[in-house]
Amino acid sequence: MLFDTHVHLNADQFMDDRDEVIQRALDEGVTHMVVVGFDRKTIPLAIEIAEQYDFIYAAVGWHPVDAIDMQDEDLQWIEELSAHEKVVAIGEMGLDYHWDKSPKDVQKDVFRNQIALAKRVNMPIIIHNREATEDIVEILKEEQAGDVGGIMHCYNDDVSYAKECLDLGFHISLGGPVTFKNATDPKVVAQEVPMDKLLIETDCPFLAPHPNRGKRNEPAYVKLVAEKIAELNDMAIEDVEKITNRNAKTLFGID
Repeated sequence: MLFDTHVHLNADQFMDDRDEVIQRALDEGVTHMVVVGFDRKTIPLAIEIAEQYDFIYAAVGWHPVDAIDMQDEDLQWIEELSAHEKVVAIGEMGLDYHWDKSPKDVQKDVFRNQIALAKRVNMPIIIHNREATEDIVEILKEEQAGDVGGIMHCYNDDVSYAKECLDLGFHISLGGPVTFKNATDPKVVAQEVPMDKLLIETDCPFLAPHPNRGKRNEPAYVKLVAEKIAELNDMAIEDVEKITNRNAKTLFGID
């Protein structure tokens, strides 16, 4: 009954054994996944994978690292693809100040344009944030992104910003870092965020949870994230699975 809200099964790391990876996830109780596409290469494959499996869905957007490469026709293309029956969100989008490929002002423009797109098609958004929390929150407020809401993907910041995002109508999604021994903020967030606003994810193939840290991540490992959240909140893992599954289905409009 696990819903992994953010996977990159369209990544090169899964080209040789994607079907086996999906089967391992099913064996661990993963019932739903969203494959996230973020450029011209990964978006079509995200949709292709979603078309192959009833329980897999897709998100389409443009990654901030590559914002400088985005053209007007790319934005139009994403808007057209948003009408596909298996597309449930726009993203991932946002700001990434760790890498310097795309200037900050370009990233902000692309971010704002995608929020506007999501509002036109009335779909939730998936936010990528790396070292840019203050600017992201400011843009979400200015663009009234709460009208569509969405996900703060792989949240790894302090609880005060999480509460600001919650006030804007966003969900907080926790991934592998909540299991890391040296990670404090995600653990506090896991205990402070209302359960009806909490989601879980792997962001595979990245950020594998303990004890698989440093290895290729995969959707089956989302169970380790749920187990840690259950432990931190003194809950049964079955309750965490049930609640986060329901939260994701409601947000994405999945029956």
